[in-house]
Amino acid sequence: MRRALSSLFALVVAGCAFGFAGGGLPREIRTVAVPSFLNDTADPTLTLLVTQAVKQAVESRLGLRAATEEQADAVVHGRILRYDPDQPLAFQGNPAAAGTAAQVNVTRRQVEMTINIEVVEQKTGRVLWDGKNLVVPGQYDPGRESDGKKKALDLLVKRLIDGVHSNW
Repeated sequence: MRRALSSLFALVVAGCAFGFAGGGLPREIRTVAVPSFLNDTADPTLTLLVTQAVKQAVESRLGLRAATEEQADAVVHGRILRYDPDQPLAFQGNPAAAGTAAQVNVTRRQVEMTINIEVVEQKTGRVLWDGKNLVVPGQYDPGRESDGKKKALDLLVKRLIDGVHSNW
């Protein structure tokens, strides 16, 4: 019995010393700047939406403090390359009645954004994470494009955070 308790105690103590290393940004990265994303699309609202989503994510999910670009330990640069707001995904057909043409209704749509994004360490210029030609879709019901935009932004943020965590 004593031997079993000793073994159990040794395992518990050893387990307390165990921890995960890596993930996230280097310790010296405490502040971040997120300048407005460049926007090559016809939708001017994307600049603010994407910039705000990324800024909020790196501050809250990575625990970084906002700073000016000149004072930040890291800077997130980005460019919105493409935005396609109306990709049909699912259809429903109505057969043609006598003398009329068949009709097809789109029942599900998708937005799709393509974005370049990188996180750069200010002091060294080292790229901490790079997401080139990142494609983020967001499905929505017809007439609810804003829902699709939000889903695409949520996916962008998830990929950014996952990418930063997996790099280190």
